[in-house]
Amino acid sequence: MYTAGVLTVSDSAARGDRRDESGPAIRHLLERHGCNVLSHKTVPDEVQDVRCILIKWADDASLDIIVTTGGTGLFPRDITPEATKSVIEREVPGISEAIRIRGLDSTPRAMLSRGIAGVRGKTLIINLPGSPSAATQGMEVILPVLGHALDKIKGDPAPCRQDGSGFRGSKVQGTGLVKVNKRKATLNGEPGTSERLKI
Repeated sequence: MYTAGVLTVSDSAARGDRRDESGPAIRHLLERHGCNVLSHKTVPDEVQDVRCILIKWADDASLDIIVTTGGTGLFPRDITPEATKSVIEREVPGISEAIRIRGLDSTPRAMLSRGIAGVRGKTLIINLPGSPSAATQGMEVILPVLGHALDKIKGDPAPCRQDGSGFRGSKVQGTGLVKVNKRKATLNGEPGTSERLKI
């Protein structure tokens, strides 16, 4: 069983002015798919607060995955990506790119999300947006590959599976990912084919 932490980054939620809905939604999805959520906390939009929690959970608690929600937009107080980038050792850009692509199916504003993903030690850290719907969409994108990613971070030498599965109960419909057909585009401009990936 993988261990996880959920960190909500929000001034208003930290003050108690609004109820955090995204954090519990992420926690529910992680637990439903076999993760043991050991830590769940809310902090204000402060770089040092976010940094301290990420470092503590990764280094001291040795969590397998940390999912943050909130603070990824363009508001001056949105600092989650900067705080995350300051603690990770390797970035995993494909995760955040896939999350934004999926979000564009719902709203063009998804392109404004600046969330990143990366690895610190043996811990995968992923930023998700603050809205419950966007956070849930982001989880739907990453769950099908999460187990494989965590195993690889731990040093699993097994070859990659072509179906992209490997996480218990992670069959998710409509993630918006695109699989390119093996028939490549030719030099004379003949396009390759693509199809929606049904997972």
